[in-house]
Amino acid sequence: MNKIELKQMLDDHHDLYNCKDFIELDPISIPHKFETKEDREISGFLAATIAWGQRKMILRNSNLLMKLMNNQPYHFISTFRDEDLERFEDFKHRTFNYDDLLFFLNALRYIYTEKGGLEQVFTEGYKKTSTIKGAIIHFREVFLSVDHLERSEKHIANPMKGSAAKRINMFLRWMVRKDDRGVDFGLWKNISSSDLMCPLDVHSSRVARQYGLLQSKQDNWKSVEELTNNLSMFNADDPVRYDFALFGTGESISSKKR
Repeated sequence: MNKIELKQMLDDHHDLYNCKDFIELDPISIPHKFETKEDREISGFLAATIAWGQRKMILRNSNLLMKLMNNQPYHFISTFRDEDLERFEDFKHRTFNYDDLLFFLNALRYIYTEKGGLEQVFTEGYKKTSTIKGAIIHFREVFLSVDHLERSEKHIANPMKGSAAKRINMFLRWMVRKDDRGVDFGLWKNISSSDLMCPLDVHSSRVARQYGLLQSKQDNWKSVEELTNNLSMFNADDPVRYDFALFGTGESISSKKR
């Protein structure tokens, strides 16, 4: 397959999966339940944080989190008291447990009451380096400045140590990208879509290697950079639009094998 054929295939698969029908069974359905910017940010961040494992379980536990926050995530984050946290005592998503969740809720409260919100924090890091890697590293530093157990740090990806940061990159795609297809939100205006990094997971990496878009054998930050740079050849302004093509194709293949 030559580059022209590969681009056509990627564009066709993008059009197939970047549509409103995609939303229902994807974690992005959680922020789509809300109308305000802050509710979408907080619900999206929490849904992305636990977006590993079976999608049914991800959606079930994400919806449970929203219910426990009275389906008003920003209001809850802004006003909760210590006694309000008792309701989360039985919450667990794989290795993300009650202690981790309490840290995340307190860190989000700090970010929204003291640091101007998630957009402000990510944008500060982005402006320092003009890179998404810099944005994630700065965000991680701010987030971890809140008291926490050491075990909870594994739930905040660290590209400095090679993490592919799939879930954070996915969240940033949701917040930054804007098109006319009704999936991604385009809420954040000061981070360029051209600088977003492609979320890399087992599905997208398998398809990327199949089509020669990724040579690295590891799913790490270097692979994220390699894949995104290769996708930029087909659309420099919006390389992560092809995340829909890679993930959708990979998930479709996996579903057929089950």
